[in-house]
Amino acid sequence: MLTDPTEISKKYSYWQRRVLFSSIIGYATFYFVRKNLSIAMPFMERDLGIDKARLGLLLTLIGVPYGISKFLNGFLADRANARAFLAVGLAASAVMNVFFGLSSAVATMGVFWLLNGWFQGMGFPPCARLIANWFPPKELATKFSIWNASHCIGSGLILVLCAYLVTNFGWRSCFFVPAAIALVCAAYVWFTTPDTPPSVGLPEVEGTQTAEPQEQSRKEFRAFVIQHVFRNKYIWLVSAANFFVYIVRFAVLDWGPTMLMQAKHIQIKHAAWMVVAFEACGLVGAIIGGRLTDRFLGGRAARMCVIYMVLAGISVFLFWKVPSQSEWLTAGLLSAAGFFIYGPQCLLAVVAANLATRRAAATAVGLTSIFGYASTVLSGWGLGALVQHYGWDAAFRALIIVTAIGALLFAAAWPAKAHGYEN
Repeated sequence: MLTDPTEISKKYSYWQRRVLFSSIIGYATFYFVRKNLSIAMPFMERDLGIDKARLGLLLTLIGVPYGISKFLNGFLADRANARAFLAVGLAASAVMNVFFGLSSAVATMGVFWLLNGWFQGMGFPPCARLIANWFPPKELATKFSIWNASHCIGSGLILVLCAYLVTNFGWRSCFFVPAAIALVCAAYVWFTTPDTPPSVGLPEVEGTQTAEPQEQSRKEFRAFVIQHVFRNKYIWLVSAANFFVYIVRFAVLDWGPTMLMQAKHIQIKHAAWMVVAFEACGLVGAIIGGRLTDRFLGGRAARMCVIYMVLAGISVFLFWKVPSQSEWLTAGLLSAAGFFIYGPQCLLAVVAANLATRRAAATAVGLTSIFGYASTVLSGWGLGALVQHYGWDAAFRALIIVTAIGALLFAAAWPAKAHGYEN
């Protein structure tokens, strides 16, 4: 353990930058072997004759096990090594992509994509543990919003890459090439990511000390989780709100290229870039939301989520109703929806992690994830079936209702404290 204050400060600065960068790279790459399906779907529909309802079922098959996996792995990640979780999960997900790309039967694809969903759930919990252990509560919203760039970087880059691959090499290349990239990044994460500050000779981060000892028995940890996570009504409220946040987010990520091609008559290359813009503006929106939360709301992220969710609903309405003669206007309105929906997507994890403290941050964020990825039943299969039977107008109406419900749930969490350390 280091004792010299100057050396501690210097080492903390180094390791915090490294943890932030490595976890961003690691989690961004998970998107390479998950969101590659959205670009491939229109071509799988054409080449394999798979209808929208069954394509939507594939989205659900990864989403539901993903949410369950994030929750269950949250318990393990709170008491295990973050590096192992991140690297092993990413490598296993890459292998599932290879098998998926070699398949043609819907049933076989469904099995591999379901398994992919489980391994994908090993990505977020260790990242939540890393951020909660390496940064103080007063900076968590800002740092978490910067880390949240991993979502936008990963999903944006894979859309551009797969748009190029599917045009020149066919839809199967959308699974083989990202899998190779993911294996390389898994090795990078293994060799560059530490676990907690004490694992590299540093004291705990200031402001994260609790009355509980550092080393807890399984029984003590279980009691801590029950008290700080499962008996906290505000964590349940933001978890429920996450269900509705993710419906909107995944509606664009998973169906965006298809929606823009069929509802707005935009070419696939342009559609891919528009979804990238949705992601890029989401990154900006999350960072600004995190900064505003720390600076003006004292870390009470649920309050910022209310504002963002209302504005997200307005953006979806305008995207639907404003005529689409101009591709720039269409892209701008879709980008506005991304700007506002990614604020709550990032900040609700801040609410859960801070209230649960660093000792149960992965578990709390895992709980929110169950609700978030359960939403793929509606954003995947449900939206596909809705569009197939009633058209895209019905889908837009449903998304506006979803944003309204999400805003109401965040409003119910308005009184939540900034963090749970004082308890």
